Amino acid sequence: MTDPTDHRPRTAVPRPTAVPRPTAVPRPSSAPRLRGRTRRVTPRTHWLLLCVLVVTLSAALLLQGYTHHMFGITSDDVTGPPGRADAVPGQVARGGPVIAGAAGSPHTARPKTRTIALTFDDGPDPVWTPRILDVLRRNHVHATFFVVGTQVVAHPELVRRIVAEGHQIGIHTFTHPDLSRLAPWQRSLELRETQLAVAGAAGVTTALLRPPYSSENDALDDAGWSVLEQADRAGYVTVLSTLDAEDWQRPGTARVLANATPHGKTGQIVLMHDAGGDRSQTVAALDTLIPRLKAQGFRFTTVGGAVGMTDPVRTAGLGDHLQGVALIKMLQLGDGAIRLLGVLMYAAGAVSVLRAAVVLVAARRHRRLRTGRRARPWGPPVTEPVSVIVPAYNESAGIEAAVRSLVASDHPVEIIVVDDGSTDGTADLVESLRLPGVRVIRQRNAGKPAALNTGLAAATCELVVMVDGDTVFEQDAVRTIVQPFADPAVGAVSGNAKVVNRGGLLGRWQHIEYVVGFNLDRRLFDLAECMPTVPGAVGAFRRRALLALGGVSDVTLAEDTDLTMALCRAGWRVVYEEGAVAWTEAPASLGALWRQRYRWCYGTLQAMWKHRGALVQGGAAGRLGRRGLLYLLLFQVLLPLLAPVVDVFALYGLVFLDPLRITVLWLAFLLLQLLMGLYAFRLDQERPGPLWSLPLQQFVYRQLMYLVVVQSVFTAVAGSRLRWQRMERYGTLRAPTGAETSGEDRPPRVPA
Repeated sequence: MTDPTDHRPRTAVPRPTAVPRPTAVPRPSSAPRLRGRTRRVTPRTHWLLLCVLVVTLSAALLLQGYTHHMFGITSDDVTGPPGRADAVPGQVARGGPVIAGAAGSPHTARPKTRTIALTFDDGPDPVWTPRILDVLRRNHVHATFFVVGTQVVAHPELVRRIVAEGHQIGIHTFTHPDLSRLAPWQRSLELRETQLAVAGAAGVTTALLRPPYSSENDALDDAGWSVLEQADRAGYVTVLSTLDAEDWQRPGTARVLANATPHGKTGQIVLMHDAGGDRSQTVAALDTLIPRLKAQGFRFTTVGGAVGMTDPVRTAGLGDHLQGVALIKMLQLGDGAIRLLGVLMYAAGAVSVLRAAVVLVAARRHRRLRTGRRARPWGPPVTEPVSVIVPAYNESAGIEAAVRSLVASDHPVEIIVVDDGSTDGTADLVESLRLPGVRVIRQRNAGKPAALNTGLAAATCELVVMVDGDTVFEQDAVRTIVQPFADPAVGAVSGNAKVVNRGGLLGRWQHIEYVVGFNLDRRLFDLAECMPTVPGAVGAFRRRALLALGGVSDVTLAEDTDLTMALCRAGWRVVYEEGAVAWTEAPASLGALWRQRYRWCYGTLQAMWKHRGALVQGGAAGRLGRRGLLYLLLFQVLLPLLAPVVDVFALYGLVFLDPLRITVLWLAFLLLQLLMGLYAFRLDQERPGPLWSLPLQQFVYRQLMYLVVVQSVFTAVAGSRLRWQRMERYGTLRAPTGAETSGEDRPPRVPA
């Protein structure tokens, strides 16, 4: 994988003598060994809590969606003449508006002479119901309110006021559907939910029912009669009307008044509305109607009082009241959740679009600055030798390929393999290769930071490259990654890590993630001078900068992130060199991926917390804090925590809202991800073929990453600590061609 057009001379570089060789790298006094104080903790309580929250939220959303969007039918949907009325008893069709015993021996009742029962449907409404109640109170009149369950849930305080002021309550179903169009079980659910809502809101139950879209007795058909029969079996008395004010059409106050005025002395049940739109005409008509009819000798009362019913409204039992309260709270939770989910969805979408725009613009500018016609070199070519430190613990599957790739480097290097107590013969394998310039140091198992510090103490060069034992370098990677050190302000350089095992969906998804992360996010961090992480797989450092920090700290599980942030806070510039390519193995199973990302995410949270002081500092530290840390907090912690919320809302929308609109929004989000991927692949000179799996990534891989963040945040909040978790190696790495044990065309090694 070398460049065949590269014919630059390779000059032997003598071993430097100006850099003193310390005997040890001191460990920060405030940072005791991670290995000695950690314990494996598998928090389980938070998963139980999370499951309870998810189940509760899901139940609330399902109930909210079911009650608000499944069966509600507007008046515009109810058209056409009544159907056949063969099953409607004659005494009912010609009888009074209050109907009882429909399922057995039906009988009806009429209001008494000169008696008016004002009834109001579709409420309660937060604007018009209080105004109507005020009119009734001023005129010392009681009425009957047939309430809709969803409105009761939204405004339970109004139901309590209705009952407290002596008015009667009736039910008008939960979602205002045409009951004749519903299955029997749906009708029962509509009635039962409304009854429970009233019991929960006002502590009463009612036997009064007015089916939506009902009219006078002679308008009943067979379908409507079946509704009354089922309602009777459930214990309800149906209340129809004799005068319809038709205020729902808003014909004008005078017309509403005329429609509601009885002709003669016959008692009437007047149908009006206190919700469903602008009811100012209703309020104005009532102010005139009530005094006028009183002056004519009419008496106003409730439906029960008008026909002589005994206690149609009673105190609810404790069980019904508690169930009603629970129903109201659940539906209010669902309503609040939907509003919150909508806000969060739009906020997440806006932030995601903003991030995409920023990273794409930044990546384009970064490319121009580094590789365009006006690009400036870092300075004179860096030719001094480099110490390469390879910490290894049970890396026998890939260590040979890693070391051979380093030996084949076209830059003078010394290679220090620090065997951290391996039990699989890693050190013996490296020694048996007898590669020039390769030194093996054995130590008891103490963790990766300790191995890096051992290698740092043994290094003889000012420039140090740190390499994971599962990583293979391109031939020019070392030379390329050290060129930015021509700028004396640069303290560390991040290389470009690529996934070598790209087979299968999991490999492709990680390949996409690496390409996008390294070629978009890191370019943004570089431009903003707030690079938070130099990856352990391919990173270069100034040795004196590391020694000034006390070496590699072991207080976090993300030692590379911790070290990089410490360098930034110390005033060093950290840059990205996309031309320094190294190949690494990615996890090949979901379990291995979970363990790796869990450690990474948890370690990053530790590092962010450790360096939170950068938020209020100035200079390079302030840029890290107010740019880098806030970016990580927003896009690697908060958004992943909120992303499941967006998914839940999307599912809710597909089932209960507008599936087409939700699908379009999801496709737009996917297109945005695809455009970012295409540009990142172009920058990295990668074929875009794997991007076909991007839609599938949204259904599996993304959710796994969310759960990783959830687990990490709960673990961090709980104060638990984790042990180092070594990733399984698969032996897919291969040394580049030419990485043999001898050859005259290789640059000389730095003597061990």
